[in-house]
Amino acid sequence: MKRLQKEFYQILSMNRAHLDPESVSTRSSRTSTQSSLSDYDYDASPDYEIGAAKESISEVEEVSFMAMSDLKSIADCMIGSGYAKECVQIYDMIRKSIINEGIYKLGIEKVSSSKIKKMEWDVLNLKIKDWLEAMKISMRTLFTGERILCDFVFSSSDSIRESCFSEITREGAVLLFEFPEVVAKVKKSSPERIFRLLGMYTAISDNWPEIETIFSFESISAVRSQALNSMARLSESVRLLLLDFESMIQKDSSKAIVPGGGIHPLTIYSMNYLTALAHYGNILTDIISDWPPPAISSLPEISFYSPVSNESPAAPISDRISRLILVLLCKLDSKAKYYKDVAVSYLFLANNLQYVISRIHKSNLHSLLSKEWITKHEVKVNRLATSYERFAWGNVLASLPANPTAPMKPAEAKECFRKFSISFEDAYWKQISCVVPNSMLRDQIKVSIGRKLVAVYQTFFDSHKSTIGDEKSITLFVRFYPEDVGNYLSDLFIRTLTSSGGSSPSSSS
Repeated sequence: MKRLQKEFYQILSMNRAHLDPESVSTRSSRTSTQSSLSDYDYDASPDYEIGAAKESISEVEEVSFMAMSDLKSIADCMIGSGYAKECVQIYDMIRKSIINEGIYKLGIEKVSSSKIKKMEWDVLNLKIKDWLEAMKISMRTLFTGERILCDFVFSSSDSIRESCFSEITREGAVLLFEFPEVVAKVKKSSPERIFRLLGMYTAISDNWPEIETIFSFESISAVRSQALNSMARLSESVRLLLLDFESMIQKDSSKAIVPGGGIHPLTIYSMNYLTALAHYGNILTDIISDWPPPAISSLPEISFYSPVSNESPAAPISDRISRLILVLLCKLDSKAKYYKDVAVSYLFLANNLQYVISRIHKSNLHSLLSKEWITKHEVKVNRLATSYERFAWGNVLASLPANPTAPMKPAEAKECFRKFSISFEDAYWKQISCVVPNSMLRDQIKVSIGRKLVAVYQTFFDSHKSTIGDEKSITLFVRFYPEDVGNYLSDLFIRTLTSSGGSSPSSSS
């Protein structure tokens, strides 16, 4: 027995490189026909897969397999002779040192909540990145390889292989899985922190089947419990950060207006945040599934942005996303009131809502929100654009007679042309600084204005230019020809006042 003990120790010590978890897991994945990541039961036969192994594995893998076979033979002999305790002591001592060394090299260490609190976000962010990589390697090779080796060597005794594996891996595995819980407990104010938490939750969730299988023994249930505790704590923190994000939008007190009714920085930031969240749609669904639905009554009463009816209840994740967008739209509505020109305020709302919808279409958000929701808000963009047209160009249309072909006296026709010129130039100068970043919305508004304004003015011009007199009289009293009006309208929404100097309707006319 002493000779076998020494031999057992020497094989474990001298073949550390060939019996490292990565080599073992790689060999097993290539050669094993009786085991996989989801099934670690091994045949007790000493000739386990030798024939297939010699034909398919490399020289290094063959050394690994032969060492495993020798260890198994010695373990079977010692256990059968009543020397299980001595065998297990040697095995545990050497293999635990290998696992602990692997955990250390992966950068996993005991970290307290107080230490995490003192860390700068950049430092903590790097630690989380290291943990995510460590999680991958640990589940793919470190613990998987150790479970394979342990099950193989001690296949003759279920109780021994359980006790060995538990003793060797419990400490390192608990250390690995408790890190997310410690991080989640620390309250950091940055909403962007949510993505790192979701990343850690995803890592555990995606590996949960393997965690359950590798750490299936009852004696190592603490590892499974720690993984579940971390997921629960991460879920709680993600929910709190979603509430913080909502609160941040509601508390935004900036009164600065975006020139020309363009896209507000809050809209861009919020949609960047939400589209990034949408990448974690399935994970968020798990986290939010048992979260009570949001209370609509806590939002400002703005019927224009009222949520879609609850005749067919949406999924919890859809409710949460639509609520966050609703909070954003309500905040934008309050910011629109800072514009002195009512028309620009409507254009501002149309631009920002169109931006929201465009981001939804181009991201995973479109799969989280119903078609009904998207369609309803696209209709709202059109209504806002129509309101803009009415307030911006209503006076210009009003300067023309309801019936543009009705007979007029020369004085009346001249006065009508004069009013049109004044109102058009005034409207043009007010709106030339406006912008519409979305090309489809920009063309839609231009076409709509042109169809209403240019068409009516063309009819009026054709009907009454002769009423004024000859060509010389026309040039004196008519400042804008119909084609001029169309040209000026084509200049809208693509430049600012500073870039349009020297191109006023009156000077170019």
